[in-house]
Amino acid sequence: MFGLGAIDLTVLVVYFIGMLAVGLWATRLVRNMSDFFMPRKFGKAMLTMHAFGTGTHSDQAVGVASKTFTSGLSGIWYQWLWLFCTPFYWLIAPLMRRFRAITVSDVFTARFGPSVGALFAVVGTVQLSFNIGVMLKGSGAVISACLGKQVSPGAVILAMTAIFVVYGIAGGLSAAIVTDFVQGILTVVFSFLLVPFVLDAVGGMAGLRERIADPQMFSLVAPREIGFFYITVIALNGLIGIVTQPHTMGNCAAGRTEMDGRFGWTVGNFIKRLCTMAWCITGLAAVAYLGKGVDPDSAYGVMAREFLPRVLPGLLGVFLAALLASVMSSCDSFMIASSALFTENVYKPLRPGRSDRHYVLVGRITALVIVAGGVVAAYRLESVVQGLEIFWKIAPMLGIAFWLGLFWRRATTAGAWASTLAGFGTWFLTTRSFFVAALAGLPWRVVVDKGGAPTMSLPWQMVFYITAGVFSGVVVSRLTRPEPDDKLDRFYELVRTPVNAAEPEPAQPCTLPEGIEPVPARPLFKHSSFEICVPSRTSVVGFLVAWAVVAALIWGFYAVTR
Repeated sequence: MFGLGAIDLTVLVVYFIGMLAVGLWATRLVRNMSDFFMPRKFGKAMLTMHAFGTGTHSDQAVGVASKTFTSGLSGIWYQWLWLFCTPFYWLIAPLMRRFRAITVSDVFTARFGPSVGALFAVVGTVQLSFNIGVMLKGSGAVISACLGKQVSPGAVILAMTAIFVVYGIAGGLSAAIVTDFVQGILTVVFSFLLVPFVLDAVGGMAGLRERIADPQMFSLVAPREIGFFYITVIALNGLIGIVTQPHTMGNCAAGRTEMDGRFGWTVGNFIKRLCTMAWCITGLAAVAYLGKGVDPDSAYGVMAREFLPRVLPGLLGVFLAALLASVMSSCDSFMIASSALFTENVYKPLRPGRSDRHYVLVGRITALVIVAGGVVAAYRLESVVQGLEIFWKIAPMLGIAFWLGLFWRRATTAGAWASTLAGFGTWFLTTRSFFVAALAGLPWRVVVDKGGAPTMSLPWQMVFYITAGVFSGVVVSRLTRPEPDDKLDRFYELVRTPVNAAEPEPAQPCTLPEGIEPVPARPLFKHSSFEICVPSRTSVVGFLVAWAVVAALIWGFYAVTR
């Protein structure tokens, strides 16, 4: 059936039944609204696999393999763009937990006001819905290729969606975290399963060098497209936007303590960086084995179908189950995060005083609508790489306001709106032909040829909208009335007051629970408007260790690919 043997089909059926059973079992953990949207009851192991599962999905493998197929080893930066952000996760995670929030929108509301909170709720919901579409698009392409095109990518998308929607809507974030533990393990299997077989077929890295004549295909930095400037700008863009990806709150704040979220988010993402190496090597091996006459988005799936059935019966079924795990472990978390945004920050203020059961029902209905939007996006996207690039650009638009508000007391509500609108407006401007034509004569590859048409290069496009956002946010904040001191004091008390593992849930998001005294300020810059505290020893040591891991990963990948 569908080009699969009986053993492969059996593996898939067992996986589907198992995930549904585990997800539906987790519904018993849902007793109220907090349990559905933000359960604070998980430890390091669960949050490590949740962070890994949420942040790792098969469209990323497809994107890296696809870009490697066309550009060489430098394609790894299509996911390693987050590599230089990862040490900062050690510092960001405890802040997210200290906000005592359900959604990132709660943080914007506490710092700036309801209007900015609602703005983020809208942008964040659209962002996650679109990202679900990118994931479904990539997974559909790989699975269809694995099945020899006997099943269309569209049919695959609908089947995957039906499964994660059932258990996600039933069990909320609790179900997502529980299933992510299993699915995260399968995602590691999916990432590395092909590597030994494809390398053996092409004669290892030495064989690849013999078969691929272009030396640029073996460079981690490709001057033609992915150079140092490209990597630096995209890494900065990723760091600005990571805090305003709505699911970040769940990754960091669903633990019992700050250390649970800090350890889980950082370590889980370092596991992902290891998996990215495997995707990249598989994509390069596909160039040598298949040649250039294959659709780049299908290369990963074609290689799986080519090798795994010959190695061991049922291995293709394991690969497909692991691939499905990688996408569903992300889609379920994104679905819950986006439905929480709408329910908590749009619907609840308009309909206050309803029961938790009512709000959970609204969240489940919202989740269905958001996933439907993602399915539509999946059908409309031209390629996975195009979808990834669009997602990168949405994330930092409110990230500028977040960072300004976190570290600068003078940032205002009007400044937050200005930075966001300026960012979106500049992004739109850089896509207009008249603007691109006006910059065509500049050096530094500001304008590049893409598909026969002059286009603003991706890193320069980011430089333009980041600069416009920061400049607008600072200038408008300076020209408008400051936020009330008592409001700012309450916000910054949250930021510097550690979470006590035994402390109760606060009566309202972004407030200190009754009986918790705020920690006195230890500002790094005294007598200024900057709110930057002296870091703790744990923060400094962990941050430096994380940078050592980054260096080891880069050196290790360089050594392996020589």
